Amino acid sequence: MRLATVDTSLCNSKVCGIPCVTFCPVNRIGRKTVWIGPDEKAKIEEKNCIGCGICVHKCPFDAISIVNMADALDKMLIHRYGQNAFALYGLPEIKLGYVTGIVGRNGAGKSTSLNILSGRLTPNFGGEKRDIYSFFKGSELRAYFEGLGSGSIRVSTKPQLVEESTVSGTSLKSLLEEKEIDKEKAHGLIEKLGLGYLADRSLEQLSGGELQLVLLAHTLSKDADVYIIDEPSSYLDVYQRMQAAKAIRETASIGKTVAVVEHDLIVLDYLSDYVSVVYGVPGTFGLASKAYGTRNGINNFLRGYLPEENMKLREGSIDFFDVTLEKPETGPPSLSWGGMSKVLGSFRLEVEEGTARQSSVVALLGRNGTGKTTFVRMLAGIVKPDAGETPIGMRVSYKPQMLHPIPGTVRDVMREVEQTKSSSEVYEEDVYQALGIERLLNRELSSLSGGELQKVAVALCLGRDAEVFLLDEPSAFLDVEERLRVGKAVRRLVAARKATAFVVDHDLLLLTYISDSLIKFDGESGKWGRARHPSKVLDGVNAFLKEVGITMRRDPDTGRPRVNKDGSVLDRQQKSSGAYFMVSAERGDRVEG
Repeated sequence: MRLATVDTSLCNSKVCGIPCVTFCPVNRIGRKTVWIGPDEKAKIEEKNCIGCGICVHKCPFDAISIVNMADALDKMLIHRYGQNAFALYGLPEIKLGYVTGIVGRNGAGKSTSLNILSGRLTPNFGGEKRDIYSFFKGSELRAYFEGLGSGSIRVSTKPQLVEESTVSGTSLKSLLEEKEIDKEKAHGLIEKLGLGYLADRSLEQLSGGELQLVLLAHTLSKDADVYIIDEPSSYLDVYQRMQAAKAIRETASIGKTVAVVEHDLIVLDYLSDYVSVVYGVPGTFGLASKAYGTRNGINNFLRGYLPEENMKLREGSIDFFDVTLEKPETGPPSLSWGGMSKVLGSFRLEVEEGTARQSSVVALLGRNGTGKTTFVRMLAGIVKPDAGETPIGMRVSYKPQMLHPIPGTVRDVMREVEQTKSSSEVYEEDVYQALGIERLLNRELSSLSGGELQKVAVALCLGRDAEVFLLDEPSAFLDVEERLRVGKAVRRLVAARKATAFVVDHDLLLLTYISDSLIKFDGESGKWGRARHPSKVLDGVNAFLKEVGITMRRDPDTGRPRVNKDGSVLDRQQKSSGAYFMVSAERGDRVEG
């Protein structure tokens, strides 16, 4: 069986000369296999395709993908978005009465799976006349869909993205007046998530993090049996992520069923009872694994091998044994700053003096609204301090937190760094190729997804001739593997150029993976903030985790950080000793993928 997909956002038959049609050997013998449809996009008849790959290699825009699939998968097709479009085979195995975490690459079908599980999307089985009950005969999902169809199972959903039109003129108070809301639970969540001050504020006036928490509280407050939650940690700081995770776990603790898509592995590990991995070729097809226990599911994903499916996800495994939070000082000092202060409206930021070194990555960690972005913008020269002075005479490259696409293509903006691409092997391999920029070159910036736009912005920032790189939340909208690629790119490029990078992010796994030192931000969100002088990563993370009230250990098989359960023996021991982050991790038996 062959699966042929055409990325219509890349296909441009008006200018390419249609080599896919011209060079197809099956076309040449008179069997219609590749042609241009009424929409001026390439069409491929999969039953006639011989899988030669000529059209794939001849397409100048990399718009065509041909994948050889096992014939048995044809019976597992649950949804396809149209001819030569993305196909989903099966669904994640959710467990009634538990939290099932879902992890995987962007574009592999996680959100599509949630839409089907929530009843928002009716599966079409690729055009075959089938019903979902017979499709899942003999599995736990059959009873689930029977309950969904009869109305005996009620579902509450938090989508990944929210259109502005859906929240216009709406406030938190009005959301909680809906008839399906459990008022007592709603007020408890508002207090737990610290949302009381937003009661009368219109939702379109909220920040991304505030809106995320409001929508999560609204979703969990509904009187439902199943809660479907797509990426709850987006825009949230570490403290808010843990509060959101605790709220989700408490919902499941009273017998409710929860399915959550999450890219922050620390949060996913903390809130899940089971983990299902969605894998495949992004944009082409996706499959879902069985539900593994949380630790095994995440470790299997990092190893790149699913034992129950006998499926290899990637070449090589990902582990964190070489990540140490007690890193020695790297190169000589590269820039220093004195004490600074800045007042923006009712917010005041105080910055302690500090020094950063060559070939090093400095992490900026703290709650939202305590001045991390303001500090980075001061280093970039965009914001001038009211007192004190920023370093001068340094070549700086800045990637802002909020990305707004400008008119033009990716190729247009990447011309700025063509010289870097051609002269730097590290940039070519670890940034340009690793982040898949070449495939996006002909795309309009306005057509890119959040993750694609993020990768272009990171590649553009790292490609400039600079001594200091400033990256504000580079992991936003990226999946786990993309985040680690970005982390590797930053580390290798900074070392190769003997430069310095400052990275603002809320993914603790990413920050501990890439950083050599850490600036901790104290303060009260939106009111005041203080940027401490740079410290050792372990000292900064320990102080931050103590403030958040959680402890972390290292997994013996992968070395990844894991949050201890509240009140567990290890949690109590680490808190009493002051070691909120356990550094040591002995290697366990590992399964190589």
